Amino acid sequence: MPDLIHLPEPRLLFGYNQSLEDPRDGLTLLGPHDPAQNYGVKYGVVATKEGSRRLRSWISQLQGPISEVGKERSRPPYPGFEAAFGMPWSVNPALELSFGEEELRKVVMLNDRHKRNFETVRFFTDLILQAIRNEEVKPEVWIIVIPNFVRQFCRPESVVMKSDRIEATGRMSMSAARKAVDSPFLFEQLNKDAEAYQYEPDFHNQLKGRLLAAGVVTQIIQEGTIAHHEFLKPNGRPLQNLDSLQSQIAWNISSAMYYKLGARPWKLDGVREGVCYLGLVFKQDTKHIAPETACCAAQMFLDSGDGVVFKGNIGPWYAPKTGEFHLSAAAARTLLEQALESYRSKHSGRNPKEVFIHGKVRYSAEEWRGFLDATPSETNLVGVRIHEAKRFRLYRVGSKMPVLRGLAWVQSPRSAILMTRGYIPRLETYPGMEVPLPLEMEICRGEASIEQVLKDVMGLTKLNYNSCRHSDGWPVTLKFADAVGEVLISGPAISNAPLAFKHYI
Repeated sequence: MPDLIHLPEPRLLFGYNQSLEDPRDGLTLLGPHDPAQNYGVKYGVVATKEGSRRLRSWISQLQGPISEVGKERSRPPYPGFEAAFGMPWSVNPALELSFGEEELRKVVMLNDRHKRNFETVRFFTDLILQAIRNEEVKPEVWIIVIPNFVRQFCRPESVVMKSDRIEATGRMSMSAARKAVDSPFLFEQLNKDAEAYQYEPDFHNQLKGRLLAAGVVTQIIQEGTIAHHEFLKPNGRPLQNLDSLQSQIAWNISSAMYYKLGARPWKLDGVREGVCYLGLVFKQDTKHIAPETACCAAQMFLDSGDGVVFKGNIGPWYAPKTGEFHLSAAAARTLLEQALESYRSKHSGRNPKEVFIHGKVRYSAEEWRGFLDATPSETNLVGVRIHEAKRFRLYRVGSKMPVLRGLAWVQSPRSAILMTRGYIPRLETYPGMEVPLPLEMEICRGEASIEQVLKDVMGLTKLNYNSCRHSDGWPVTLKFADAVGEVLISGPAISNAPLAFKHYI
């Protein structure tokens, strides 16, 4: 019989092993769960002189409290970096690399989107990799401050205005460049020209992907985000008014930086021991001639709260007729064996009691057979399909606010619909603009309690260390695996990609 239930809001652990609901409350009152090193944020900066000045000015603001303005219902205020995280963040970086804006424009304004993104990314990666080779100081995180025009022109569908275009040399068709992968040109220069077309024309993902092999951790910050008041319209008003978002920007970047330094700001309270969650996401690789070619990306979260990245083989996982992705039995076995080996390495050789695999489609018989072949006899393997219930809406009578986050309609012992977005009593509002879409969950393989699956997913919506907010709509297993997949398909396959998730965000 279908039941309507409400799940309590999961709590998070912070300093002194104390728990609270909102990460911003916890960091303000209790400090982070994992203490970081006491010498402060050891970071490098890549920026123009103006970008460096803007970053220093913004970091100086982080030394004190920042509150939202102009809002009836405010988010928790930002208390200052050291007050929240217990370590200093100096305005003076460990290493600073400067470049000229006009020099950067010469590659950002190229009239070919593949060449434009490839050369722009190379502009930054060359600076960082050269500094790593030549400088004694080794920053733990590199902050790349990009001028606004980089974001404007280095997105997948960006177009440079005709009057500003610079002719790119060595242009060729995508079909010719694809053929060069398996059948290189006779002349080496043509192979070099084709290289840009082996990468996705997306600055963020390509930059992260091309620095994976070197193990470089980066934080990309746009100048307009940290100094919006300096970029004005003809009438003197900001191009983008971010006054009401200043505390949110401070929280998000600070939380991400702390995590990238190697420490968890918080972890789930009451997490079940011996359970791990594996998010499985597929990305079609459009750079290959065969339309079936896809990359499988997996993100594993352990009971400790640690996130580990795995990459499945690139193969013919996409079926154009059904629009679904499925691994072969061998590929599925290899992927889960990787995950289990990583789990054992962090748990003194012990196997997990339960493994939950989260995916957006049901698992094929062949795929599931491969997962089962890798599963130890003492481990319970469960396959859960999670997707947005786009045809389902719940409305609250007599109120402008949506229904409560955590409200669930249990349709059967194996399926339910869960409101991971909705009204949050702690915030006294719904932090969104549109009518929230719920998630539909189905235990499609293995045996588990549907209510336990719902509780797990609720908890996993609170582990996004890349943005410091009350909760997300998607569990991190799928949200982060999706982000990892975008980076992994941004260029040619990398055999020795690092496992730590901080390299991908």
